[in-house]
Amino acid sequence: MEPLKEARNRVEGSSSSDNSNGRTSGGGRRSPTNCLIKPPVKKNTIPIDLKLRAVERARFAHQVAEKRRLIKQYKMERERQQKLEEEEEIKRLRKELIPKAQLMPYFDRPFVPRRSEKQPTVPREPKFCIPRHKTIKCCRCHAMT
Repeated sequence: MEPLKEARNRVEGSSSSDNSNGRTSGGGRRSPTNCLIKPPVKKNTIPIDLKLRAVERARFAHQVAEKRRLIKQYKMERERQQKLEEEEEIKRLRKELIPKAQLMPYFDRPFVPRRSEKQPTVPREPKFCIPRHKTIKCCRCHAMT
């Protein structure tokens, strides 16, 4: 707190030596004696043990690598299991599949299509005009009106 009081005293003492019109010398810039001096920053009191941090970081990196390896191994095992299940399913379906012959079409009597019982559709004229509520509104149109 004391360095701050000393800086204020220096600023107040030097302001009386300024020019009579209230401006500082040097084209409007302040001289270094006019600036407030900031108090020194407190030093970090916690000791940093770099060797211990390096050991902990190496242990953490090893754990992450092990976790990734386990996840990769789990995915590969799961894919292998899924592939085996699909192969077993295909084998089972092939065993169950009984080939059935397609019926031969009758060529001795001709095919005569029946007339549809539905009403024919009524054609409509297309609507080329756009309804007023669906038109695109722009700012220029509203500004002019």
